[in-house]
Amino acid sequence: MENLYHTNLIKKVINLSNANNWEAAVTEWNIVDFEEDQYKHSSCICGKENLRYLYTIKNIKTNNILYPIGSSCIKKFNRADLNEKTSITEKLFKLYHAIEDSSYIEFNSNNFSRNVLEYLFKQGAFKPSKFNNFNGEIDYKFMVKMFNKRNPQSPKEMKKINAIIVNSIKPYLKDQLEKKINK
Repeated sequence: MENLYHTNLIKKVINLSNANNWEAAVTEWNIVDFEEDQYKHSSCICGKENLRYLYTIKNIKTNNILYPIGSSCIKKFNRADLNEKTSITEKLFKLYHAIEDSSYIEFNSNNFSRNVLEYLFKQGAFKPSKFNNFNGEIDYKFMVKMFNKRNPQSPKEMKKINAIIVNSIKPYLKDQLEKKINK
């Protein structure tokens, strides 16, 4: 059955691309949006059912759009940039759900990555405040430094990490992801 899904994906991507072979066609597509189907009622363009993470991809040459496409199919494009974007997106949704469940969010590689932190920074999640001299980049750089730190953080550093998560990351995720979840 997996082979049928793969064949369906290849046909649909090539049919909506300028290129007429898979290797060239996959270079024409970018992820332009994403959402989550908590109840997994959605099916991929390839036919695979029960998708949780739904992506919209757009062809940069033809402006054609494919939706929904699952992360498994995106991985078949064999592009590091698309794989990284799906990885970031899925970690963001997991963080969002941990926040919604009032779970303690550990500052570790299960919940964060350097790329997640960079994405959050580029999207404006680190808000200027009196605690960072009205410069969100200070909080971003602090979080990256703490993420790179080999030894456990001190109680003072943990307090600052938690404050940034609660005051910057949490509101950003609630604002950005709440509307992208099909409940």
